[in-house]
Amino acid sequence: MEKSPVVKRSIVIGGHKTSVSLEDAFWTGIKEISGERSLTLSQLVSEIDEGRAHGNLSSAVRLFVLDYYKGRSVAVGAH
Repeated sequence: MEKSPVVKRSIVIGGHKTSVSLEDAFWTGIKEISGERSLTLSQLVSEIDEGRAHGNLSSAVRLFVLDYYKGRSVAVGAH
């Protein structure tokens, strides 16, 4: 299995430009989640940034996406 390359993108959160480095799968996931929630990517990443206790922003986004899809699979399995 080939490793997904890390892609660095600039994003504006809280009026400041910052960069976030994520693998393609996580960029796809965060875009899907923002669309489902009718939020811009910047709005969703701002929410993640405000809620993180520690660690860097890229790690916080990865954990958010992982938790989102884990929760979704549990909900689907419960039906």
